[in-house]
Amino acid sequence: MAEQQNKKSNSTSTNTTPADVTPASSGPTDAGPAGGSAVGESAVGESAAGAHSAGAHSAETGSSDGLANGRVAAGGVGGAEATTAAGDTSRRYLRPTKSTNVFNNMVAFITRCGISILGSRVLYVRGRKTGEWRSVPVNLLTLDGQRYLVSPRGHSQWVRNLRATGHGELRVGRRVERFVPTELGDDDKPVILRAYLRRWKFEVGMFFEGVDAKASDEVLRGIAPGYPVFRITTAP
Repeated sequence: MAEQQNKKSNSTSTNTTPADVTPASSGPTDAGPAGGSAVGESAVGESAAGAHSAGAHSAETGSSDGLANGRVAAGGVGGAEATTAAGDTSRRYLRPTKSTNVFNNMVAFITRCGISILGSRVLYVRGRKTGEWRSVPVNLLTLDGQRYLVSPRGHSQWVRNLRATGHGELRVGRRVERFVPTELGDDDKPVILRAYLRRWKFEVGMFFEGVDAKASDEVLRGIAPGYPVFRITTAP
């Protein structure tokens, strides 16, 4: 769960363009209390001064890159395209098909309307080059009192943007939570990946290449480099 640059607006819009991180129409503001925002359902940030190069935009949004939460349409395609050589899990990234993006956009729309589907949130994070807000639906995992974001498609554009900016927002309807991410090391991932698969295998199982929640810690540790995991804490 391509980004196009848009001007800040108070209107609500739905972007059906396939994207890893979709642009939104009326984004999170830089001021105001989290959770009390009355902005629209989608997000877009202030445009950076001047025109941005196509190269910067593409690198930040992934153009045809898919959503990171791994949802697929019913009867859909596991339809993901690897962007790195086989076995290079430290740079693993899978691109979804158009049908996957259509379904993801639908989930994002429902979540923006205030309905969380099995823990779904819309993640907003500023682009690492343009500084504009980008959005993507994600699954929020809660385990032992801590909350986590997992990228089943690998080192996606939202992952790269979050690493670069060091903060983001999670939204359900008009409820907003600003947060700070801490990326987990590979040794800490097995228990998180197991819990994630236990809850959402029906959505993301095809992206784990036969690995499921019953896998040993050793197996889960072996695939860990290809699955970024962030622990999130509410920003002060």
